[in-house]
Amino acid sequence: MPTSNSAWKTIIGAALIAAFAHAAGWVLTYRTVVPPDAGHVIESLSFNIDVRKKASPEEQRRRIEEIEDRIERIAEVTKGLRTYSVQAELARVPEIAARHDLTVTLGAWIGKDETRNRDEIEGVVLLAAQNRNVRSIVVGNETVLRKERTVEELIASLREVRRRVHVPVSSGETWDIWLKHPELVKEVDFLAVHILPYWEAKSAAIAFRYAFDRYEDLRRAYPGKRIVIAEFGWPSRGYNRNEAAPHLQSQADIIRSFIAEAGQRGIYYNIIEAFDQPWKTAEGSVGPYWGLFTDKGLPKFKMVGRVASKEHRILGASALVIGAAFTAFGLWRRRPTFGHALAYALAAQAMGAGIALAAAYPFTHYLHFGAWVMWIMGFGLMIPLVVITLAKVHEMAEVTLGRAPRRLIPHQGLKAHAALPMVSIHIPAYREQPALLKQTLDAVAALDYPNFEAVVVVNNTPEESYWKPVEDHCRALGPRFKFVNVLGLKGFKAGALNLALEHAARDAEIVAVIDADYVVHPDWLKDLAPAFADAAVGLVQAPQDHRDGDRSRLKAIMNSEYAGFFDIGMIQRNEDDAIIQHGTMCLVRRSALEAVGGWSGDTIVEDTELGLRLYEAGFKALYTNRRYGWGVLPDTFQAFKTQRERWAYGAVQIIRKHWRHMLPGARTLRPEQKRQFVAGWAFWLADTLGAAASFLNLLWVPAILFIGVLIPTVALTLPIVTAFVVNLAHCVLLYRARVKLPMRQIAGAALAAMSLQLTVAGAVLNGLVRDNLPFKRTDKGGNAKRQASDNPVRRESALGLALLAGALALVLTNEYRVTEIDVFAFALLIQSAPFLAATLIAGIEAWEARALARARPTPQVPPVQPAAPFVPVYPLAAE
Repeated sequence: MPTSNSAWKTIIGAALIAAFAHAAGWVLTYRTVVPPDAGHVIESLSFNIDVRKKASPEEQRRRIEEIEDRIERIAEVTKGLRTYSVQAELARVPEIAARHDLTVTLGAWIGKDETRNRDEIEGVVLLAAQNRNVRSIVVGNETVLRKERTVEELIASLREVRRRVHVPVSSGETWDIWLKHPELVKEVDFLAVHILPYWEAKSAAIAFRYAFDRYEDLRRAYPGKRIVIAEFGWPSRGYNRNEAAPHLQSQADIIRSFIAEAGQRGIYYNIIEAFDQPWKTAEGSVGPYWGLFTDKGLPKFKMVGRVASKEHRILGASALVIGAAFTAFGLWRRRPTFGHALAYALAAQAMGAGIALAAAYPFTHYLHFGAWVMWIMGFGLMIPLVVITLAKVHEMAEVTLGRAPRRLIPHQGLKAHAALPMVSIHIPAYREQPALLKQTLDAVAALDYPNFEAVVVVNNTPEESYWKPVEDHCRALGPRFKFVNVLGLKGFKAGALNLALEHAARDAEIVAVIDADYVVHPDWLKDLAPAFADAAVGLVQAPQDHRDGDRSRLKAIMNSEYAGFFDIGMIQRNEDDAIIQHGTMCLVRRSALEAVGGWSGDTIVEDTELGLRLYEAGFKALYTNRRYGWGVLPDTFQAFKTQRERWAYGAVQIIRKHWRHMLPGARTLRPEQKRQFVAGWAFWLADTLGAAASFLNLLWVPAILFIGVLIPTVALTLPIVTAFVVNLAHCVLLYRARVKLPMRQIAGAALAAMSLQLTVAGAVLNGLVRDNLPFKRTDKGGNAKRQASDNPVRRESALGLALLAGALALVLTNEYRVTEIDVFAFALLIQSAPFLAATLIAGIEAWEARALARARPTPQVPPVQPAAPFVPVYPLAAE
């Protein structure tokens, strides 16, 4: 927890303001309506249960009990019922309704199945004769509209039923069908008219007026003909249809207004429907939600007085609690400024609202198996995405609104108050270009430091053309430079560094490590070695940087991306003493290195893993963001990807090796250190989750287009959009604040960071399921072997274009501008960005390569000399 009362006051004050703002948002969006009272009994309600499957005797009894229970529940609010079929247990409805003095409009379902049509007709004829409460019969339900029977075929069925019964007979059709077919009007005793403004994409504001306007159209067209509004209603949930937006308050307002108006006009009507029908998925997202009662038999709203949503209050309270929990977790043990705390608390409360809405979805909707699968996957991906997004917001607020860094080593370096320690500089090399390595050695030789040596370890490089020039150069530079050449060395770079440690001078107190391509500043050791005067310091790290970032657009893009981590992330981690050790430009106390067992070869990121072991052993680290060394960038985009793949895979190896140290009860690390390392690993996992979400959403597109499955709710897709916006803001704001690059280079950094998503995702998945993948060297300094057939972004291009095509297809086929479809399409567009960024960078690389090839001829490369049969291993200083 914060160690001062002032920090507590700051956090609590910011949390309360954010919570108040959040609560105000829920209050302002709290909808209540006061439609006309409809206290009198409803004329008729549509009634149905699910009898699609053949039932066992036990199931038949259960269905009859369900019918009895439901009719008993609605008997007090309606005078009658309308059914749509007399199949199976529905044939018992007239008998049961009679016990409650309810009239029945009996329905016969007419479709393409001739056998069923015959059963339906015989059924209604028989039931009409047996039950005096059957007041009318409706033969067919939108049969002509669905084009399941022609008008002539329907007329034949109507004539038969009218001939055999003594009650009025009609057919249920929409108002426009009745206007188009006056010949059908002549064959019915009354018009059973369906007027459903939702399906005609009419807004809730005009819905019930629209119904009566259509009613008047029919009256004018067929004067003297009895007209019954046989279906009118509005769904309480589901997707919008242009301006027609389902909502509970809208349903209450429309239906109560309609009932009141119909009562004044003396119009007989039937409301669709009595109960929600979760099984009715063929009518899209709104199919289950037309009932005045829920599937459990609870009334959705009262017929008199104010109508408000209880769910809104529960959701708001839940969102506030979740937001407060996020706030407490994020600011615990921090000393934020008020601006930092408020910005984070507001974001935490916003995320709390998102989590609450998404979590409530299964409790406010009827979910079938596919919907459950969608929700579980979506919610499962949403939680870590929200946490990672909040971590980004936290860093943004801390950098832009928080306190200035306090633990950075000043740019002018540290002053020595005692004798400077002996430093052994270790330079591992594997098939490095000799010219590049000689530049590194020349820079080391020019160090302004009195007491150092350099140990060069060339490992597993049998070609004499690589190692012999380096050996000769070490000899020329003098006894401070030791040359070690070894074949068959195991352990990758860790093995080379452990070998260098064996050859280090006995009096060397500090081990420095640089890559073979790094040119160091003369002040490097002079400025940083004094930090080890504090016996608790085990590690001092300086940033990586590069001297060839201006050689091409590709290298400029890569260099900008690297810079962000060292000027943003490392500085913030340093405030919690939780930096990431890098295998170049680092200084390690030799005794600490030996105490933790040296460099470990069981991961391919031996540097980062060593840094964590030093922390676990109780040592602390210091960091400077001043550049003291400059290497060379990867030769190609493929090499850039290979390097990041190694880092991500290594991060998972470290998680598997050190996860116990991150548990709450572990005492090897402080809580703030644990938080930084877990957050850092979460950023690797974020790319995996992002790629997984992209792939799953892509699979969902054809299901939406061709099957009409449930579209992911906005509560699940909006976090994707939010995370993307936050990532862009994080990049732009923090690069401007810390790295101080122009917008062109910031855009390049963002492209480079996004382009690695699939690479990182693949590496993380490999790390979770596979052990001991081989170390892949990053090609630098002209070592890359380019082939004309190489395409480093084949998978990214395919996935990005597929996502783009999916988004376009959804937008073009979204005839009724369903909000969920547009948001989902926008999410797909955003998800395509990382993959298309990789395609763009590869295109830049290819364009530059072609331009370079046109500008100069291909140089003739001299043949590599054959390997010597035996290569000695020795320190030159011993000669």
